[in-house]
Amino acid sequence: MVALPNCHRIVFLVKGFVDLENLGFFFFHFHFLLWFVEVVMGGVASSMAAKMAFFPPNPPNYTLVDDAATGLLLLDPFPHRENVDVLKLRNSRGNEIVAVYVRYPMATTTLLYSHGNAADIGQMYELFVELSIHLKINIFGYDYSGYGQSTGKPSENSTYADIEAAYRCLEKTYGAKQEDIILYGQSVGSGPTVDLAARLPHLKAIVLHSPILSGLRVIYPVKHTYWFDIYKNIDKIQYAKCPVLVIHGTADEVVDWSHGKKLWELCQVRYEPLWIKGGNHCDLEVYPEYLKHLKKFVATIERAAYKQMLIGRKILEHVEKSRKSTEPLEPSQSMSSRDKSRKSVESFEPPRKKPRVSRASTQEHEL
Repeated sequence: MVALPNCHRIVFLVKGFVDLENLGFFFFHFHFLLWFVEVVMGGVASSMAAKMAFFPPNPPNYTLVDDAATGLLLLDPFPHRENVDVLKLRNSRGNEIVAVYVRYPMATTTLLYSHGNAADIGQMYELFVELSIHLKINIFGYDYSGYGQSTGKPSENSTYADIEAAYRCLEKTYGAKQEDIILYGQSVGSGPTVDLAARLPHLKAIVLHSPILSGLRVIYPVKHTYWFDIYKNIDKIQYAKCPVLVIHGTADEVVDWSHGKKLWELCQVRYEPLWIKGGNHCDLEVYPEYLKHLKKFVATIERAAYKQMLIGRKILEHVEKSRKSTEPLEPSQSMSSRDKSRKSVESFEPPRKKPRVSRASTQEHEL
């Protein structure tokens, strides 16, 4: 059994006030709070949102060990695997990001996994290994700034820089292309996932696992997006150009099921969603339909990519044949360009005693 993050203790702090008996009183004052934050507090809002949104595990679920014998970076307490690389990346904000790359033999597809809140790659490690085996693809997971052994402090902008560093590593170190990558975002991880997807038009696919519409909408279903909101997935998902699979539990007590349904409706290319009946925020992986549906999705995407490759190959072959057919003939016979055209036209006509082709008809065929 894979250890799953204990997400129920990380519900946004303000959300607790919704349990007050006088909900009308709360909603009235919440609207006042929105106005106050927007008009009066300025940039303080984003800082407050960050403190409410991020809960890195303390202590982390792993440590880094430099193996003097092999020169490799290891993830303690996990045994070393030949197909797993442990990496340190530098993001654009100067933070050092810890990542793992799980390699599957002969696989060309890589799933870039952005984990949820209150988790780190130590807690996700075994899941990454299992997903790689069952899906037959490579898995790349990373820790946000301030999570696990990554340096810096967590913030919305830091997570954007973190996932960009992970993507660049896949490009430069492992030779992956956009067309080879599936972005996977769980809960808070849907934020950096959707943000990156909106800027990469040729991705293979996206998986959104218990995603959020936006940070503020987890607390209260506001009608429009405020400037101080974080992870505005509701406004960005429309720019994703590839197939999107949304997975959400119908009994999610942290991020309501309506978030996943709304995001799915807003997608340009929608794949059959998975609504897990009775599933909560952090236990969807234990349901058999989770892995079954995910395997079906990846297989479908792989087949579509293969067909696209075959179509592209046939087009190239057709272009090559067309190019060769238009090359000048060997000068074995003396033929004018007009005679060549006449012969090509006459070959499609029934035989006549005195074949005559007008200049106009020949020119029309050549066009």
